[in-house]
Amino acid sequence: MKLVFGKANAKLIALEHKLKKKVFTFSVLSGFTCPGANECRSFAMRDVAGKAYIQDAKFTVFRCFSASQEVLFPSVYNARKANMELIKMAAVDVQSAANHFVQQIPAKCQVLRWHIGGDFATQAYFDMAIEAANLRPDILFYAYTKSIPFWIKRLNDIPTNFVLTASLGSRYDDLIRLHNLRSVIVVGSEYEARKLRLAVDHDDSHATKNNGKNFALTIHNTQPKGGKFAKRWNTAKATQGYNHKKTLAKIGG
Repeated sequence: MKLVFGKANAKLIALEHKLKKKVFTFSVLSGFTCPGANECRSFAMRDVAGKAYIQDAKFTVFRCFSASQEVLFPSVYNARKANMELIKMAAVDVQSAANHFVQQIPAKCQVLRWHIGGDFATQAYFDMAIEAANLRPDILFYAYTKSIPFWIKRLNDIPTNFVLTASLGSRYDDLIRLHNLRSVIVVGSEYEARKLRLAVDHDDSHATKNNGKNFALTIHNTQPKGGKFAKRWNTAKATQGYNHKKTLAKIGG
């Protein structure tokens, strides 16, 4: 089974420059692999004619960025669909799946982000990620996740080179707070983050630090019409995009 790893996107290229390390990613299909998702759950669908479209879940508040990618780019969809086989392999044998995974990690990889698209779909898949980190202590692995129950079952087994951040807006926000897990929240602007006294992570530099500090992310994708973040996204898009500092100031002002 051939796995597909992604190279750094614009955001992660900034992280590469900051860390001076080569970053790669590994993704699976969004929505379908996200048992803990609530406010951000969306799916890349195909109709009978094979045309792609986005489908938001019942309680979607802000649309999943990676699901939108899977709609727009067939190659992204196909790569992530192929990677779903690793979840099936882990269900049969966690160790074999971990061995298979680390054998295919690109030779230049020094930092690996789990899941630009998707999440830890099963306990076995999560356990496989832990074992992969154990097998490759020279690589920094990190992930945002809403699969909180899987994490809680392995709280004492997470290696130091596997940095996890709990994503609020999940079905398990109560567990995030109960276990005092380091967390991230999606906000409409830097202004909202400042009110919460949270730093905004523009390049995943916060996500890679194992320091226990909570932080925020700003919306960076088209949003469901009439939804909570739709107006803020339109403002950001009209003023040069979500990464632009002036844009963020205007959204909050």
